[in-house]
Amino acid sequence: MGKIRIITDSASDLGQYREDLTVLPLTVSFGDEEYLDGVTIDHHTFFEKLIESDVLPKTSLVSPGAFEEVFARGTEAGEEMIVITVSSKLSGTHQSAVIAAEDYENVHIIDSYIVTIGQKILVEYALSLVDQGMDAKSIVKEIEDAKNKIHVLGVLDTLEYLKKGGRISSTTALIGGALSIKPVVTVQDGEVKMIGKARGSKNGNNYLIKEVEKVDGVDFGKPFCLGYTGLDDSMLQKYIKDSKALWEGNTDELPICSIGAAIGTHVGPNAVAVAFFEKTK
Repeated sequence: MGKIRIITDSASDLGQYREDLTVLPLTVSFGDEEYLDGVTIDHHTFFEKLIESDVLPKTSLVSPGAFEEVFARGTEAGEEMIVITVSSKLSGTHQSAVIAAEDYENVHIIDSYIVTIGQKILVEYALSLVDQGMDAKSIVKEIEDAKNKIHVLGVLDTLEYLKKGGRISSTTALIGGALSIKPVVTVQDGEVKMIGKARGSKNGNNYLIKEVEKVDGVDFGKPFCLGYTGLDDSMLQKYIKDSKALWEGNTDELPICSIGAAIGTHVGPNAVAVAFFEKTK
């Protein structure tokens, strides 16, 4: 059996932390300034710029050429390649991978139908299957099945960035701000959707806890992750305290990750998110 390489994009908020993983960066532009997400701009700097800027930055897809380059190198090295992209409903990156893979029989492409820490835990799960010695075909089958069991939930601190991005009206944002409304969001059918509103962050955290319980809780046998946007993780630490009952006795450590440009642009700073696989009955 040949070597297996897992390839993903920076919308997964994953760092390049092992040799058989390739993370291809999306491009982030603030006006005329262009950066490679996670390469020439880190998450902290991105949020500093986002907070200072009047206009929303734009993120653009990974090009077919960037994928092609990796596919050619991997083929030369005798690798089977599994690509796990950000949801095709949120970015053209998946389409780029499909175009680039046309001439390669050793490349398998999976539309994660998810983003940020949800995509991250799916990639981590794929890597754990590589470590278990599974072949590429079996991994693809397992990941296609497992991606439907991932839940991503988040509480946003502000409606400001949804307004800037044209996702909600100025009036909604204004009333929401005055009432300290915290939108609760999830990823459904490959898109970010609002599932509720809570007054204040404590209620927002409670809403999150209820949503986790609703799906029978977290499968602690698979990867899970807590994420935050912005310059520090103080809101996340508050959530961890509020939701202690979910984690206590189930895990020794909570994997925490900062969330970057792909989703940070739309949700703004001080958002809190959790991603996990649901328990299978």
